[in-house]
Amino acid sequence: MNTLFDKIWDKHVVQVVDDGPTQLYIDRLYCHEVTSPQAFDGMRARGLKCFRPDHIFCMPDHNTPTHDQDKPIEDPVSAKQVSTLAQNAKEFGLTHYGMMSKDNGIIHVVGPEKGLSLPGMTIVCGDSHTSTHGAMGAVAFGIGTSEVEMVMASQCILQQKPKSMRISINGTLQKGVTAKDVALYLMAQLTTSGATGYFVEYAGDVVKNLSMEGRLTLCNLSIEMGARGGFIAPDEVTFDYVKGKEYAPKGEEWERAVAYWKTLKSGDDAVFDKELVFDAKDIEPRITYGTNPGMGIGITQSLPPAPSKGRGSYEKALEYMGFKAGEKLLGKKIDYVFLGACTNGRIEDFRAFASIVKGRQKAADVVAWLVPGSWAVRQQIEDEGLDKVLEASGFEIRQPGCSACLAMNDDKVPAGKYCVSTSNRNFEGRQGPGSRTILCSPLVAAAAAVTGVITDPRTLL
Repeated sequence: MNTLFDKIWDKHVVQVVDDGPTQLYIDRLYCHEVTSPQAFDGMRARGLKCFRPDHIFCMPDHNTPTHDQDKPIEDPVSAKQVSTLAQNAKEFGLTHYGMMSKDNGIIHVVGPEKGLSLPGMTIVCGDSHTSTHGAMGAVAFGIGTSEVEMVMASQCILQQKPKSMRISINGTLQKGVTAKDVALYLMAQLTTSGATGYFVEYAGDVVKNLSMEGRLTLCNLSIEMGARGGFIAPDEVTFDYVKGKEYAPKGEEWERAVAYWKTLKSGDDAVFDKELVFDAKDIEPRITYGTNPGMGIGITQSLPPAPSKGRGSYEKALEYMGFKAGEKLLGKKIDYVFLGACTNGRIEDFRAFASIVKGRQKAADVVAWLVPGSWAVRQQIEDEGLDKVLEASGFEIRQPGCSACLAMNDDKVPAGKYCVSTSNRNFEGRQGPGSRTILCSPLVAAAAAVTGVITDPRTLL
């Protein structure tokens, strides 16, 4: 019996090249401003039009400022990239959700919330965190700029079929433990290369009980284990989330779609290339201490001793971060807090953050950036009155964008400063040259924001 990955992959195979790659049909291409300009130039140089323009959606997110979006972008490089995407989309007849449009935001947040990402699809974007859309029950993965051009021209891509892995997490998550903690735990167990060459299917009690937002967070971080992508079989949670969305099927089409989506699951006798099983009781709120997302610990744990293999890189990471093996990070002073990114910029993340800070005050010496993943999320924050709760505690809601996830816009963390961040990467300089990033969940970020130090959120819940 085939795995779910096999079912979706096989349905999209156009042809298989002998001793070569598979030509795979792509249902949805997302384009942002950073990885698309050369692809458009290549199309232009060859005199080509997009083969299926209605399957391609464009929006700026990496370079967009998170304040004063109604004014010209000050940084000339960012301004050029954002305006170039708008021009290219217009020239090639593609849907473009520009800055200040109600449809704009981070592409990996907007795709699912508009019903553009649907179960059974193949989805690509010139961005590694395209794996996020796998939460919808889709095969979604990041591609290079030359491949973006390939999809524009043919709506197909040449790909080697990856191996399949199933990761099951069973049991019930403890209080204060979120999907982000699950992902950070898996990264520490597998390391950042442990899933290289695989497409991961997440399963088990914990995954079944995750909300759609939680699933999007988990799948978003698949790439940080080295996986080609990660996904979750669609179920009632998926169908309830998709129903009524702008691009979701309607009427009889909806009934037909759901009937098909219900077949999208791995058979009981499906054989995976690798199977891993974990227990929810082993997972507590997590934080990272190093310079890759796999260097993480439970928030109450001490930093591990240097490993015998890779000792040099371990010591270099700790030196960069200003930490020592054997110490605990609880009580460590922090400077910045960032809530947002395609990892944790959804409404549920803002609800979680607000649940901790409500009735408390932001620590005086902490700079906090709270950045919704889309204008729709920002509207939801206002509709639910969360903006009032956050403002009363000394926080300000910014405008949507990738923000401090990466140093491509104004929201940069200064050198040497510690940022407790809900984003996905903590490499040297990721949030600004010399910045030090501690990855965590929205609950851990909120606890740090009101105490000014790394704090176990369970003490504040």
